[in-house]
Amino acid sequence: MSRLKKSMFWIFLIYFMGLSFVYIFQKKIIFQSKKLAAESTFQFNNPFEEFFLETADGEQLNAVHFKNENPKGIILYFHGNRGNLSRWGVITSFFARKEYDVIVMDYRGYGKSTGEITEKKLYNDAQLFYEYVLTKYPEDKIILYGRSLGTGIAIKIASINKPGNLILETPYNTMEEVTRHWLPIFPVKKLLKFKFPSKDFIKKVSCPVTIYHGTDDRVVPYASGMKLYNGIPATNKEMISVEGGSHNNLIHFDEYTTTIDRILKK
Repeated sequence: MSRLKKSMFWIFLIYFMGLSFVYIFQKKIIFQSKKLAAESTFQFNNPFEEFFLETADGEQLNAVHFKNENPKGIILYFHGNRGNLSRWGVITSFFARKEYDVIVMDYRGYGKSTGEITEKKLYNDAQLFYEYVLTKYPEDKIILYGRSLGTGIAIKIASINKPGNLILETPYNTMEEVTRHWLPIFPVKKLLKFKFPSKDFIKKVSCPVTIYHGTDDRVVPYASGMKLYNGIPATNKEMISVEGGSHNNLIHFDEYTTTIDRILKK
């Protein structure tokens, strides 16, 4: 009996320690930012301008604006949870080469951007950039593009504005759902400070919506993206399933490369 009690004690202790770790360090787990020195410079193969926007609380948010002489439209891109603009600038150059202007920002604490992240501040910062884009482009030419973590932000912004198009790459129904997939033994609903309830925001989106999701995605399960798709009320919606695609390689599949030009024109 004493051996059983000891075993139970260690099981509960390890469980509590794991619980505490997830609660305390969840921000670092979700937002895997990489800092950049203020004097560092970006180098991309397409013409671009680097700029900063100041937030209402005095923080500086860094962004890159890829420009074309006669752009087909403007993509406001919300990136995933890792790295900074030195990585995401290379990724979004793909769209610049297709003759779209692109603006991609670094979230607070990423790259040269300052400030501490909260979910509300992320939405406010994204709206700040949306309003900046509105000063330079017609709203019906704005394409919101979210990837992974950024899909929750893109959906929120689409829900309170009227962009021309919304494209989501590897999205989630809710952050809670994804976290529960990874940590099924923990009371995720009570632990999680970052909700990103995409399923609620998507109901208020009025523009065309397209989802790209790999069937072998082990970061954000394909089922979560499909559940989000099924909750979209818009009649102009499309789910492009990439057979065998995982979380970071959809651009290497025909299902993506042969459809993205059409999707961008929606």
